[in-house]
Amino acid sequence: MTMLEPRWRLIETDEAVVERLREKLGIHPALCRILAQRGVHTLEAAKRFFRPSLAHLHSPFEMQDMDRAVARLSRAIERGERVLLYGDYDVDGTTGVALLYAFLSRFHAHLDYYLPDREREGYGVSLEGIEYARQTGASLLIAIDCGIQAHYAVALASGYGIDVIVCDHHLPDGEGPPAHAVLNPQRPDCAYPNKHLSGCGIAFKLAQGLALAQGMPAEELEDLLDFVALSTCCDLVPLVGENRVLTHFGIGHLERQPRTGVWALMQKSNCAPPLKVRDIVFGLGPLLNAAGRMGDARDAVRVLLAQERRSAMEQAAQLVIKNRKRQQIERAATSVAVKALTQQEGFKRQKSIALFDPSIPRGIIGIVASRLVERFHRPTVVLTQSGEMAIGSGRSVPGFDLHAALKECGHLFTSFGGHAFAAGVQLPAERIPLFVERFEEVVRERLPQSAEQPEIALCSELELADITPAFWRILRQFAPFGPGNMTPIFLARNVRDTGQSRCLHAGHVQLSVRQGDGPVFTGIGFDLAERFKELQHRPFDLAFSLQEDTFQGVTTLRLRARAFRPA
Repeated sequence: MTMLEPRWRLIETDEAVVERLREKLGIHPALCRILAQRGVHTLEAAKRFFRPSLAHLHSPFEMQDMDRAVARLSRAIERGERVLLYGDYDVDGTTGVALLYAFLSRFHAHLDYYLPDREREGYGVSLEGIEYARQTGASLLIAIDCGIQAHYAVALASGYGIDVIVCDHHLPDGEGPPAHAVLNPQRPDCAYPNKHLSGCGIAFKLAQGLALAQGMPAEELEDLLDFVALSTCCDLVPLVGENRVLTHFGIGHLERQPRTGVWALMQKSNCAPPLKVRDIVFGLGPLLNAAGRMGDARDAVRVLLAQERRSAMEQAAQLVIKNRKRQQIERAATSVAVKALTQQEGFKRQKSIALFDPSIPRGIIGIVASRLVERFHRPTVVLTQSGEMAIGSGRSVPGFDLHAALKECGHLFTSFGGHAFAAGVQLPAERIPLFVERFEEVVRERLPQSAEQPEIALCSELELADITPAFWRILRQFAPFGPGNMTPIFLARNVRDTGQSRCLHAGHVQLSVRQGDGPVFTGIGFDLAERFKELQHRPFDLAFSLQEDTFQGVTTLRLRARAFRPA
């Protein structure tokens, strides 16, 4: 089955706002259009957008329970209590643990951390983790990127005399756990303005709250922002407002002064400044995730906290090996899944995918689900076997709330959680057929027609001749790009091949194009060679973004083709 042809859509924009911005800023209308689409409607808002400042961060004490969390952590430090940092096994959890460990270890010696085994303990605060806290004498446990639904585990900890502070960003399901403090902007009673912090971002706000309470200079926190940037990018939370500020300064820290362990990861993944969000998501993130997917998630924390370069390089090299093994297993599992689905009777008519395959390792079911969404563009849940239970990981398509859909199937699960685009479920294996049937019903009821086909959202029409160095200098300032602030995609009409374009062996196309008698632009189109061949000898419309490429010290501006269609 070939991938679906995307629908092209010009984003609706208030042209009156565009004209006002053009008058105030004196920049190209296409740039004003992108600002308007991102909610930047005034000169003052544009200044804040183009000049991020740490002064734009919200007070941590606007978050519900922050005062209680800071008071309890301060008491633990004053009394020399043993504090256990408990994190989820993905990038968000491991960076959150590393952030609080790096910060607290400056003035508190009685620290430890725990990350659950993905295969044995699964997601969330495990009973095994609570037992570890009890046996090691911890009297305070801080749960990072998990805990909002850990009612029983938190109650057990309380029974042992262990207080729990939850730093989580997943959607609460009813009343929160009986913790000493629950830091989660998604709480219905929480007025914190940024509802979409990463789990590590919430851990940073706890550090920020403690620093304010203790009278520490704000500068002492700035070297923690690299952790926040790693988590914010890899967890795909919206890069707007406070998240954009945190990521802007965090990436700056990664570029100028990376800590030893991150430097080693950058060396091993060939990530070099200037860093883009995609460098973090596809370069650094998979190495950190490989620790928990293919073994011990504590290996990710160890490399993040490494002090000595040689040791850090050795640890990073081990994560590279694990990630390669993960890639091999993932490719094989995805291939088997695609074959199984396409051979299913009635598959073409289905709106959803719910696939059970006990041979898929638990550590990669989320990645396989993502690959199936890329291939078939349907809300997807991939399930595997874990004893008598089935463990599933789901991914969604833009415009469809997966968490809300799974809530409609909630009577079948022993547990589930997540958010609109990604979620995890657990259910008895014998209920899988019921779930497959119910999930398809819910998706059919809820999936908007506009979400059934992939879409290219175009920011503006743009003449290739208008792509000048000055245009690019301003466009670069829109970064960092990611969810909520996506890389702008433009539409160029009536483009022609110069005759110098060529299709590459991997299915990509190397472009050389122009509009009329305008300048020649080069570029790349990944997986677009076949489509280009269909249109190569006549005028075509081009959906594209812009990117800088550096080769042998020379930087050039190139087009990144996203799609072609007949003019």
